[in-house]
Amino acid sequence: MSQGTGYFTHRDCWKHEMGAGHPECPQRLDAIEDRLLITGLDVALQRREATPASMADLELGHGRMHLAALRGLSDGLRDEIAAGGPTHAQIDPDTSINVHSWEAILMAAGAAIDATDAVMAGELENAFCAVRPPGHHATRHQAMGFCFVNNVAVAAKYALERHGLKRVAIIDFDVHHGNGTEDIVAGDERILMCSFYQHPFYPAWNHAEAPNLVNLPVPAYTRGMDIRELVDMMWLPRLEAHRPEMIFISAGFDGHREDDMGQLGLVENDYAWMTERLVEVARRHAQGRIVSCLEGGYHLSALARSVEAHLRVLAGV
Repeated sequence: MSQGTGYFTHRDCWKHEMGAGHPECPQRLDAIEDRLLITGLDVALQRREATPASMADLELGHGRMHLAALRGLSDGLRDEIAAGGPTHAQIDPDTSINVHSWEAILMAAGAAIDATDAVMAGELENAFCAVRPPGHHATRHQAMGFCFVNNVAVAAKYALERHGLKRVAIIDFDVHHGNGTEDIVAGDERILMCSFYQHPFYPAWNHAEAPNLVNLPVPAYTRGMDIRELVDMMWLPRLEAHRPEMIFISAGFDGHREDDMGQLGLVENDYAWMTERLVEVARRHAQGRIVSCLEGGYHLSALARSVEAHLRVLAGV
């Protein structure tokens, strides 16, 4: 069996920020790091420093003009700031870029790609990417919802195109629908995307009806046991039929009952249970290969505890 669980991150992921009081803040990564140290879980993980994604790899999921625009916005702020102008470039009411955002974007996607390489090489059985900005709302041509580049969709395409896999799965358990991932992968029969999400909720999105998507919209205040039943009935049979050779997880923890970004009732044990099911599928069909990337989760304590629960299952401790 492969050599344990990787933990991929980079200090550039701390430098992107969207203004004082914004929930998608650098302190999210601090909370996770502190929890790993306090619990001793840190010693069970293999730390790796991410390297930046290449433009060619980002273009597996995104249009060239979209990427050029993001880079231009971030780079252009240097001149603006020097002239006493704004420190942030606004993309939508809750999403903006600062002068360091492009580097963070490259590192977040680069971590997912590096993790894919390491897991495919057998250096690691699985990996978690503690990165920001998150990615699952980023469509092929649009940044939105705190997201600029779709880390998981790019990594899944990378596994297919660069490593020659024939089938992969993307699992998204964020409280918000991964509309960007859906936009990029809908209709690609090599990729099975399974998700649940609070509905109606952000984003307002016309869901694709493609056969490779298993969308499970659930109402506010849905509890963990109901989610588990849906996963058992709807995700697992489709995953067994698809037989993915690698599993990618959009790991959003904002469905936790303490997180006021959403209104679902999940707790740490629910995230651990879902992770256990996915590990079982990966061991049956994918030699254990899983790459998980941080998405949402904004209550710092609940986020840190949920990531710990997720990582304990991945690392088998």
